[in-house]
Amino acid sequence: MNDELCMKAVSGLKKRGYDAVFAKTAAEAAEIVMAEAEGAVSVGWGGSESVKALGVRERLAAAGKEIRDHELVMDLFLLSANALTADGRIVNIDGRGNRVAASIAGPRRVVYVIGENKIVDGGVDEAIARIKKCACPPNCRRLGKKTPCAVTGVCADCDSPDRICKVTAIFDRKPTGVSALAIVVGEPLGY
Repeated sequence: MNDELCMKAVSGLKKRGYDAVFAKTAAEAAEIVMAEAEGAVSVGWGGSESVKALGVRERLAAAGKEIRDHELVMDLFLLSANALTADGRIVNIDGRGNRVAASIAGPRRVVYVIGENKIVDGGVDEAIARIKKCACPPNCRRLGKKTPCAVTGVCADCDSPDRICKVTAIFDRKPTGVSALAIVVGEPLGY
C-alpha cells in the first residue's frame, strides 16, 4: 500500500460524513487516540487487534480511564474496521454484533483505527472477501474457536456455532447522531 491510497480513503471517509485523518505511523495514531480520550471518563474496547497494537489501553488505564470491554455505553469507543473501501465505506463482520452495535449507538464518540492493510481499492464485495480471507481465520484461531477456517485458514461459510462471521455491517455513511473519527494509519495493523 502507499500513502496515496490511504489519503484516498481519508477523502472518501470525509465525503461520507466522518471526521478522518491520516497518521503515518501507529505511534502517531496512538497520540491522536490519547488526545481524543482526554475528556473521556470511560473508554470502550471492541477487542480490536489494531487498537491493541497501539498500546493505548495501558496508557488509558494509567491515565485513570475506566476501560469497558464489549459494552455499549461509554464516553469513547475504540475499534477498527475489518475492511475499508478506498471510497470510504467501512465494513465490519461480527459474531454477536456487539462491536458493530457500539459503533452505531451508545458512545459519545467513536474512534476507528484502520491500518493500511485493511484498505481495498474495490467495492464492498472485495471488502467482504478480504475479511473472510484475512481477518476471520486468524481471529478464530486467536479466540480459540472451533471452526474450519481456524484449522485450514480458509473460510468455508460454515455452520459452526463458533462461527464469528454472523453479522455484517456496511457503513455507507456515518450513522446519524454519531460523532466518529477514522484514523487511517500508513502501516499494517491487526488483521
